[in-house]
Amino acid sequence: MVDELSLRLVPDALWEIVEPLIPRFAARPQGGGSAPVDDRAIFTAIVFVLTSGCGWRHLPPSFEVTVPTAHRRFTAWAAAGVFENLHREVHDRLSDTGELDWSAAILDAASVRATRHPRS
Repeated sequence: MVDELSLRLVPDALWEIVEPLIPRFAARPQGGGSAPVDDRAIFTAIVFVLTSGCGWRHLPPSFEVTVPTAHRRFTAWAAAGVFENLHREVHDRLSDTGELDWSAAILDAASVRATRHPRS
């Protein structure tokens, strides 16, 4: 299912980068189980949860992906390094095209005054 929201969350250009990074579905050798779910639909549901801040259990049914499937794939893909590889791939593409500008950057840090603790 690719509707307006899905295309906004995962445009075709992003999907072209992501698709080769996703591990291929392998049917269970003993058979059974459920039919594979569209990887793009799952990735879009994951992007929705991560960018909206909603809990997994609040994933809207309009994505046509069950909560357990979305979370299971997120966990498996994270363990397989999909998101790190995606970050690296986007970074490399932006660098190659000159769209990455390191002249300005935002850093997030905390500065806390050290307190003096008496020795015990």
